[in-house]
Amino acid sequence: MKILIIGSGGREHALGWKIKQSPLVEKIYFAPGNPGTKEIGENIAIETLDFKKLLKFAKSKKIDLTVVGPETPLVLGISDVFRKEKLKIFGPSRKASQIEGSKTFSKQLMKKYKIPTATYFSFKDFNEANKYLQHVKYPQVIKADGLSLGKGVVICKNRKDAEKFLKQLMVDKIFGRSGEKIIIEECLYGQEISFMVITDGKDFLSFLPSQDHKRLNENNQGPNTGGMGAYTPVPFLDKKLIKQIEKEIVVPTIKAMAKEGCLYQGILYPGLILTKEGPKVLEYNCRFGDPETQPLMMSLESDLVEIFLAQQKNKLKNKKLVFKKGFSVGVVLTSSGYPGEYKKGDQIIGLDKVNDKDVQIFHAGTKEVDKKIITNGGRVLSVTAKGTTLDETIKKAYQYIGKKGVYFKGMQYRKDIGKNGLIFGDKYD
Repeated sequence: MKILIIGSGGREHALGWKIKQSPLVEKIYFAPGNPGTKEIGENIAIETLDFKKLLKFAKSKKIDLTVVGPETPLVLGISDVFRKEKLKIFGPSRKASQIEGSKTFSKQLMKKYKIPTATYFSFKDFNEANKYLQHVKYPQVIKADGLSLGKGVVICKNRKDAEKFLKQLMVDKIFGRSGEKIIIEECLYGQEISFMVITDGKDFLSFLPSQDHKRLNENNQGPNTGGMGAYTPVPFLDKKLIKQIEKEIVVPTIKAMAKEGCLYQGILYPGLILTKEGPKVLEYNCRFGDPETQPLMMSLESDLVEIFLAQQKNKLKNKKLVFKKGFSVGVVLTSSGYPGEYKKGDQIIGLDKVNDKDVQIFHAGTKEVDKKIITNGGRVLSVTAKGTTLDETIKKAYQYIGKKGVYFKGMQYRKDIGKNGLIFGDKYD
């Protein structure tokens, strides 16, 4: 088989790394890819939103399956473009991808089908939204309706903070059209969880639960980012709770989307919060999470390509996802200044110092210049380790970070990835 992976981040590198292990795969192409993906396949200089060129390439190379990494091409309808030309592609349709592309759409869906989530109000008018903020109990959560690279959500502790962020979204338009509509919702409390399933629109298979670390600094302080690291599985999410999530959230969502004429096929990824009343949906994503995919791929035993093919043929009910015992932890290394304006062009040293088969370096914002790897993005690398206990795995990942391992000038990273899981125990049943 020939596989085309669309994207250039750590998620796409990790997916390619896992896909390459399948005996079914003959060749992998990445569009556009990065210096890491070049080691496992061939990078093609086509951007993720150039649908015309991607389609032409897939046809010319007789690609058997295209796998879409990022959300933006899905929300803009790349799956429809490929399917119209009878090409196999993994990812939901434009209509189904609204579940991530529009917070208003997803909140209305949850309200209509009684899927547990926070109480909310939606606004198109700045003055109306601002007026509403004068009479609510804080904290409140304000969200941009559209895509904003994981940075369009702020928990506002008081009216001043709320008014400031509202102005940034609706007046200053820091996320462009994504902030023309906004959601204001109650603040929920509890542990946040990433729960991904693969579905053919009817049946589904659940991946191990994982936990992302959104804030820039330790103890969940600082600004929101695209994700500073993740670990899997989650010790405090037992089989009973997983069954509850599947029954109360996953199944109703898949059924609701089908009823609404948006048959959902691909990765359905509800971001959840475990409240005292039970699991509730914070938001939906229409693709694999980044940085959660990196540790998930390290833990996955099953042949991912076989699973993708079963999904394409609507035969997921005959399959099972098998995972290795133990834990995986991924720590993201970011450029100085991220998630704001960040520096590019610093040389990355120590990539050759990793000599453990249970540790992988997944590239994201990197570039090759004169045979040197330099920084070329906000999130630069993910150092991802596999181990038996969570504590051992955390130590394994961190031992390769810093001047004795992987290092670049101004490097930022959190020192507490996975530590939250240790509070609840070091094993997973």
